[in-house]
Amino acid sequence: MTLSLPRTAALGAIAALTLSACGAAPDTASTTADGKNAATATSAADLGGLAALEKAAKKEGTLNAIALPRDWANYGALIDGFEKKYGIKISVENPDGASQDEINAVTSRKGQDRAPDVLDLGSSFAISAAQQGLLAPYKVASFADIPSGQKDAQARWYNDYGGYISIGCDAKRVKSCPTTFADLLKPQYKGQVALNGNPTKSGSAFGGVWAAALANGGSFDDIQPGLDFFKKLKDNGNYTPVESTPATVEKGETPISIDWDYLNAGYAEEFKSKGVDWKVAVPSDGQFSQYYSQAINKDAPHPAAARLWQEYLYSAEGQNLWLKGYARPALMTAMEKAGTLDETAAAKLPEVSGTPSFPTEAQQDKAKTVLGQGWAKAVSG
Repeated sequence: MTLSLPRTAALGAIAALTLSACGAAPDTASTTADGKNAATATSAADLGGLAALEKAAKKEGTLNAIALPRDWANYGALIDGFEKKYGIKISVENPDGASQDEINAVTSRKGQDRAPDVLDLGSSFAISAAQQGLLAPYKVASFADIPSGQKDAQARWYNDYGGYISIGCDAKRVKSCPTTFADLLKPQYKGQVALNGNPTKSGSAFGGVWAAALANGGSFDDIQPGLDFFKKLKDNGNYTPVESTPATVEKGETPISIDWDYLNAGYAEEFKSKGVDWKVAVPSDGQFSQYYSQAINKDAPHPAAARLWQEYLYSAEGQNLWLKGYARPALMTAMEKAGTLDETAAAKLPEVSGTPSFPTEAQQDKAKTVLGQGWAKAVSG
């Protein structure tokens, strides 16, 4: 059974980011020579085309991003590629932050020049942000090619890349690596099973709980079996509250990590030179895929650069860079038909079977509520 969620993330409020004194966002939003305003452009055509958008973005010279780790889905190459191509500096704040951190930064810094211009959110957070009126509608040139189930009809958000929940394992520290959720309950994995984050705040961790639910009789309408599974892991001593990162993997603190396949696959390649034999398996008993979503802050201090960034991400160049990071780009099917897909990179993706399906907004909201209310209880004590 293969089910998927367009990148879902942080559930539950966390404290707003502490702010230091800073100036307000400039009043002079980017405009073209004929006075068109980038802040209200819903497509490049509104500004006179991509060339005009590029000119306005270069005039701004800066793009504020948040929660984009360089080793996450090849974002380092995307950032470098954009800066080299357009000469626009990307400033990335809190690279290891979660989706809720992004939302907090948007709401708490409204009107300030250090507010995020663009967001990379779990889909439930993208939906929530749109409902709160925080996002700017904008259709990239390739908007029509994004599958209908993976974009907001008003173009306030659209999926960018995704993958499958997988189990990563340090084969030098773990004698026999687990390949299914059922395996994770075995006594030999005591204190070794970790998530990449807290599922009430992190999309990858939330996906891990939902995958566990699917492996234990749950569905998009019922994430509770996932909570029950992690309670069992906690009760038998297998679950560790240490949130897995490349650093904790290297140190041996999280020898088994439930995470996206593109992250685990990236670790496997990265760790080869460091003596870590990192094995990756997509669990057959809980196949769960998910996409993350792109969005533009409605009050972006650099509105033209924000829109140009989206155009870059949804170009063949941008989509193939995600693919080289082992992530499945939203335009993969369209690019394959057009002959613009990097076939070599596509061939390296972990093999999975079945066709992903996506939960409704109501199902996502329900899952957020259940997980928000039950996670701490499941793993406490």
